[in-house]
Amino acid sequence: MVRFETRKKILLVTPGGEIDAHNAERMRPAIDAAFEKSPCTHMIFDFGQVGFMESSGIGMLIGRYKQAEKRGGALALVNMSDAMARLFTLSGLAKIIRHFPSREEALAAFGGVS
Repeated sequence: MVRFETRKKILLVTPGGEIDAHNAERMRPAIDAAFEKSPCTHMIFDFGQVGFMESSGIGMLIGRYKQAEKRGGALALVNMSDAMARLFTLSGLAKIIRHFPSREEALAAFGGVS
């Protein structure tokens, strides 16, 4: 359902499938635990394997944004479908959360390229 990878101070979060209310609620504690156990300050969500996300996914992202911010970090989103990008923009998240076309660009922006 969700995979994790660490690159320097960045936690790469790769969810899969659909992010509906049920799945967002199941993902939240897994993401929180992975972030808490890591030395990371930033999180990058790679949506390349997500086919659909509803508004509950937005709430989940806002919570993770706040977690990263508490550690002096930031949150970024990559590989969003057109529908997800529209939801991201309409929700107002585009004003506070950075987004990039690719994982590589986000990693470079956060200094996580090896």
